[in-house]
Amino acid sequence: MSEPKVIDHRYLQVARALRKDIVDGVYPVGSQLPTEHELCERFEVSRYTIREALRRLRDDNLVSSRPRTGTLVVPRPSADSYVQHVMSINDLLAFAAGTRFAIESIAMITIDDEAAARTGLATGEQWLTVRGYRRASDDEPSKAALCRTEYYINRAFAAVGRLLQRHEGPIFPLIEDLFGLSIVEVHQEITAVLISPGLAEGLNVESGTPALQVQRTYTTSDGQVAQVTINTHPASRFRHSMTMRRVRG
Repeated sequence: MSEPKVIDHRYLQVARALRKDIVDGVYPVGSQLPTEHELCERFEVSRYTIREALRRLRDDNLVSSRPRTGTLVVPRPSADSYVQHVMSINDLLAFAAGTRFAIESIAMITIDDEAAARTGLATGEQWLTVRGYRRASDDEPSKAALCRTEYYINRAFAAVGRLLQRHEGPIFPLIEDLFGLSIVEVHQEITAVLISPGLAEGLNVESGTPALQVQRTYTTSDGQVAQVTINTHPASRFRHSMTMRRVRG
């Protein structure tokens, strides 16, 4: 039996450091990053590690690399450019910006059969769960919540949980900043459900009230699922708007 492959994650540390330099303006748009040799000396890593870090920056649309011209910092396109036309990641940020998330619980759980059926995650895996209610930012505490929210965060990024008690916005930007990666795809499914007795009181509705359950799966540029969210909205408090255009060939 072959030995398990050891994955060198130092390239993530290098990518995170270079990403911070770019964001902070150390390497402004249009400038050239140091050569691979110079980066090897700076971070005391192999050329392979540097190349993997630069690949990550290219995947995140922060730099472009061409033979004999080096690696250039490029203007980062808007989030709309790397998701499907149905929705944009900016839309998710805009929604969350006008709301606040009141956390009820944060815990590491093992996915059982029921959770696997609801989330699409593998039974037996451990994920950080964050549960609570999302409210409009200007709502009084006594006013009904907009929705019940459940986060399932990949164990690899569970350290983000330490930041959540002081955070009211979306979680995935924290994961991006903390681990130096980008969410490049969000898959969304909307399902009609009935409010369970356990959620009825928190949402201030009768048990069995119609609701829309919005499940989103967040995937990184490496194809890894970073986060799954399930938002349960009473039908009277949710509207999904979508505009479609004919593409002429």
